[in-house]
Amino acid sequence: MNLPESFLTKMENLLQNEYDDFVKSYQDEKSLAFRVNSLKVSIDDFLQKSPFTIEKIPWVETGFFFDTNDRPGKHPYHDAGLYYIQEPSAMVVGEFVDPKPGEKVLDLCAAPGGKTTHLASKMNGQGFLLSNEIHPTRAKILSQNVERMGIQNAMVTNETPERLAERYPSFFDRILVDAPCSGEGMFRKDEIAREHWSPENVELCHVRQVDILKCAATMLKPGGRLVYSTCTFSPEENEGTISRFLEQNANFEISEVQSYKDFSFGRKEWAKNPAEGINKTIRLWPHRMKGEGHFIAVLKKIDGDFEPRLKQDQSKVDSNMLKHYKEFAKETLTIVPTGKFITFNDQLYLLPDEALSLNKLKVVRPGWHLGTFKKNRFEPSHALALSLKGEEVKHKLNLTLDSSDLLSYLKGEVLQATGEKGWHLIEVNNHSIGWGKLAGNSMKNHYPKGLRWAGNFGGN
Repeated sequence: MNLPESFLTKMENLLQNEYDDFVKSYQDEKSLAFRVNSLKVSIDDFLQKSPFTIEKIPWVETGFFFDTNDRPGKHPYHDAGLYYIQEPSAMVVGEFVDPKPGEKVLDLCAAPGGKTTHLASKMNGQGFLLSNEIHPTRAKILSQNVERMGIQNAMVTNETPERLAERYPSFFDRILVDAPCSGEGMFRKDEIAREHWSPENVELCHVRQVDILKCAATMLKPGGRLVYSTCTFSPEENEGTISRFLEQNANFEISEVQSYKDFSFGRKEWAKNPAEGINKTIRLWPHRMKGEGHFIAVLKKIDGDFEPRLKQDQSKVDSNMLKHYKEFAKETLTIVPTGKFITFNDQLYLLPDEALSLNKLKVVRPGWHLGTFKKNRFEPSHALALSLKGEEVKHKLNLTLDSSDLLSYLKGEVLQATGEKGWHLIEVNNHSIGWGKLAGNSMKNHYPKGLRWAGNFGGN
């Protein structure tokens, strides 16, 4: 692996007697892991059903290493949203944010969605999660992952931190800033990060990170928690960024958090003007643990003013569409979702509780996508299917992993089935994976065309 020479020189000066172990770690295979989605399956249930060779990750209850021979990304359980494939050290971040059900939480730089989906699982469908990504293409990927994991209480936006700060002053209980960085911690797995690295880019990232943190600080309630993380080793972007932010924001302090034997701490000697408590921040090194590089700082807002909040919109809802939705729900569901509905063109959504005005915001997903109005009828969304459990529908078709019908369904083929006509939730081993519509003995396939399979299952 070709690493930038100036990067290696820098790391040798920083790590000194640990440098050789650090460099040797790049010869090791990267650790592979996924996090079980507790919104859809319990750990005990997953362990009974798992076809993979897995090992528990000590720092996250729902995290597991998997074997290099496994291919969990090419498995029906992945499509059903039973887990999210995530770098193991990145899982530490969500554990430190530690949101509680019912809270208002912001993931400010959220794509592709690993940390957002972690936060959502901890919130257990209760409260308001705003997931934002400034890049439009990445915001769409974020939205797709929110859908796959069956998250009901999240809104996805494509905004700048500055615009959100104007909209949400002193609003959130917890905020995550997984900041754009030079990506040194990902060099082992990301060739592009190695090619784009330069000392000049490190400094540009530092300046941008301080600006993003300033916006996040505005949006946090007094007493709230702000977690800053990067996937880089650079002190300028880690101890340096946090120290600079605390110089400018005296109403914040660094909180001490639980550590594990494989974790390290921030180094005050690596910052020009180190903030008090900088040694309470967390550093993760690839030569000390099974994972890539990360830095995490947990901050508390110790005082500040509460700001007035914008009222919710009187959101426009197509009454005819709502009527057809309610007819569908009465015929198909045992538990009918209710709340504040909103229609975007021909799409029906249910807004999360505590969501504020959407006016003049770039919104990718305003909430839980329920379905689409087509030719004077309501068609349920894939997002609705993935967020439902078997007991919440009147009709379902459960397919096992060894069933030939499962692969046929994932390929978009019509299935032969019996039962009452109408919408059926399709399941894999009792976990929702999509919709089918039964007429006679034919189950019309409503698995999204863009997700359909071309081959067979991967892995075990």
